[in-house]
Amino acid sequence: MAMNFKRRLPIPMEIREEMPLGPELMEKKKDFDAEVARIFAGKDSRKVLIIGPCSADREDSVLEYATRLGNLAEEVKDKLIIIPRVYTNKPRTKGTGYKGLLHNPDPESPDDLLAGVKAIRHMHLRVIQETGMFTADEMLYPSNYQYLVDLLSYVAVGARSVENQEHRLVASGIPVPVGMKNPTAGSTSVMLNSIYAAQAHQSFIFRNWEVECDGNPLAHAVLRGYIGLDGRTYPNYHYEHLERLAERYTSEKYANPAVVVDCNHDNSSKRPLEQIRICKEVLDSCRRNEAVAGLVKGFMIESYLEDGNQAVDGAVFGKSITDPCLGWEKTEALIRELAERL
Repeated sequence: MAMNFKRRLPIPMEIREEMPLGPELMEKKKDFDAEVARIFAGKDSRKVLIIGPCSADREDSVLEYATRLGNLAEEVKDKLIIIPRVYTNKPRTKGTGYKGLLHNPDPESPDDLLAGVKAIRHMHLRVIQETGMFTADEMLYPSNYQYLVDLLSYVAVGARSVENQEHRLVASGIPVPVGMKNPTAGSTSVMLNSIYAAQAHQSFIFRNWEVECDGNPLAHAVLRGYIGLDGRTYPNYHYEHLERLAERYTSEKYANPAVVVDCNHDNSSKRPLEQIRICKEVLDSCRRNEAVAGLVKGFMIESYLEDGNQAVDGAVFGKSITDPCLGWEKTEALIRELAERL
């Protein structure tokens, strides 16, 4: 079957001009990005916390969550820099099902991609404008990244995308930290090769342009667990995993070696309450080993207003419609405890 080209969408620059980030917030973002960069470069001892819903499914509940998070972020800013997850694209293992707000901006009119592009930018803008925090999203589709390029302070490349050539090349030109997850099969060699490619000078074709990038020195590792040959999930955040990675992932070959531990997904077997224990265990590992302490720069946590998850058509406000999340009360307690222990 041939592709059906339905309509030509506006280029990202046109969408950014239609829905701009104001000059005052642009300057604030520069300062914030510089703070985050210092952490990943090992010049600031604080940790980064990328936290929020598995999927940012609706603007009202995401904004409620981000408002609460913003108030808490101000309290713990001496120990933690918090970046809210506003993940608007959802990778699917089998390619079907709910694919995120980009594809589902309106339940009555799914797959209206122009409306989706505007909806995801509008959501990010509202979080920034109303909370003062700058956001994170997953680069599931590299060609769509430019719609949000001026808003994001953190970008993730997922486990299913990290071996893809275009993701690696585009990551080399992103001006903020890019987390390269280990693939679903767990290979740290694949992850490290992706980081190496993202940190290297690259020339390639992107959106019909010939592009050249100097490389992204803030590209780094994200450990998210893996799926074994037996189909079971296995963690890769334990002390031995971090110790071995620190031996291979060194400044002789890579700029700014850094790890963010994804506390959900296969590390927790998608049991969100385990994220609390995982954070504490990683901090204990940092205390035991100076090399591990220098490598671990922060955590990624899936959290929303309510514990658990529900069906895509569920009616519970602030409850995940994809992977189960940690609810707000437990999230607040965890963030305060992390700040106390750092």
